[in-house]
Amino acid sequence: MSRIVARLFEVVSRHATPRSVVLPRRIPVCIRPVSTSQGLQSLTRYNETTDWQKKLTPEQYVVTREKGTEVPFSGIYLKHSDVGMYHCVCCEAPVFSSEAKYDSGTGWPAFKEAHGTWEWDESLASIIRRPDNSLGSAGTEVLCKNCDSHLGHVFDDGPDPTGQRFCINSVALTFKPRENNKPDMDEQE
Repeated sequence: MSRIVARLFEVVSRHATPRSVVLPRRIPVCIRPVSTSQGLQSLTRYNETTDWQKKLTPEQYVVTREKGTEVPFSGIYLKHSDVGMYHCVCCEAPVFSSEAKYDSGTGWPAFKEAHGTWEWDESLASIIRRPDNSLGSAGTEVLCKNCDSHLGHVFDDGPDPTGQRFCINSVALTFKPRENNKPDMDEQE
């Protein structure tokens, strides 16, 4: 088999035109390396010097950086009902509002929409969607737009008006309560 590949490479390289030496050729997708080795751009937009294993707990690391899933009905935010904002545990970007949270009965915190979504437009949201077949069928993974951390998955069986169910791992989130509406100093005078 290796002789066939070597012979094919020899034949193709003999017929290469001088133009192909000047202009870079496209590398077919099937043989493009997927790594962050020197010369290639990182797949994450977050600071490459961040040592995620030092910053995160082991469970947070497995879920957010290795695309794991926490055990159903075990997350700290499953029954959480305080008013505020849920942030990415890795970069603290606001990703979901408590106003969009609901009980889906699936074992993970569920949200109707991402923070920053306007009707169907998620361009201002702090999440991105990516096709994912790791669940055994075609699905959609939810990632933090800022640091590419895996947050969970989104399904099309949610409540109205969006019909979306964002199933998010609790360990991928931190919660910041909404501050009380305290009067400004000027109003007190």
